[in-house]
Amino acid sequence: MAAHAFRPMVWGDLRKMKVLVVEDEPLIRLGIVSTIEDAGYDVIDAASADEAIVRLAGDSGVEIVVTDVDMPGSMNGIQLARYARGRWPHVRMLVISGKVGVAASELPAGVQFMSKPFQDPKLLSVIATLAQTTP
Repeated sequence: MAAHAFRPMVWGDLRKMKVLVVEDEPLIRLGIVSTIEDAGYDVIDAASADEAIVRLAGDSGVEIVVTDVDMPGSMNGIQLARYARGRWPHVRMLVISGKVGVAASELPAGVQFMSKPFQDPKLLSVIATLAQTTP
């Protein structure tokens, strides 16, 4: 993959920000994970909201969640965003979808939305903005 112009925010201790990518389509998930990793972020992934909750509960280092809306399991990406906002209020979130339009009023406060398909620089720009905001 080509180098990206966007880099994650670096804190005083020089740690990387950890991003959790939640996407049920394996090839799409791989592409998003690769793009974010290539930009210098530490990335973990999950194929469903249920798996994402397990990952969040077991890894207090996750700072940003990028989740698809339409997924199998007990909840969709919007429901995951609501649940995560209540349980992990420090986690910043980006909801993405290629099938479902999402109104800002459907999302918890501070959660961003982006339509698929998107270009890698746009995704990284939104993540960089989230990295610099306080949830």
